[in-house]
Amino acid sequence: MGLISHPLLVTALMLAVSNLFMTFAWYGHLKNLAASPWYIAALISWGIALFEYLLQVPANRIGYTALSLGQLKILQEVITLLVFVPFAVLYMSQPLKWDYLYAALCLMGAVYFIFRV
Repeated sequence: MGLISHPLLVTALMLAVSNLFMTFAWYGHLKNLAASPWYIAALISWGIALFEYLLQVPANRIGYTALSLGQLKILQEVITLLVFVPFAVLYMSQPLKWDYLYAALCLMGAVYFIFRV
């Protein structure tokens, strides 16, 4: 089995893209649709979230062939932080905070404990 077809890599890549969609669905409307009624933002967000689910569900099914449920969840949380920080700083113009580093360190501990043999 080649590296590109390894379930962990395929899962991580699919979850990263799905998380990008979900981050825009959850938070993008705060920048782009601030003047629109909430229900318009919700409908657009649901439309974006559909693409997230079309990637996330198969990614979790693929990942579950090689990872435990706990490992799959921690992988998702790590990817969430890796996607959210650049989104917050670059797209939403939020300041880069030390808290992101501290959160990453906590997640590294979670990765260690959930993936240790």
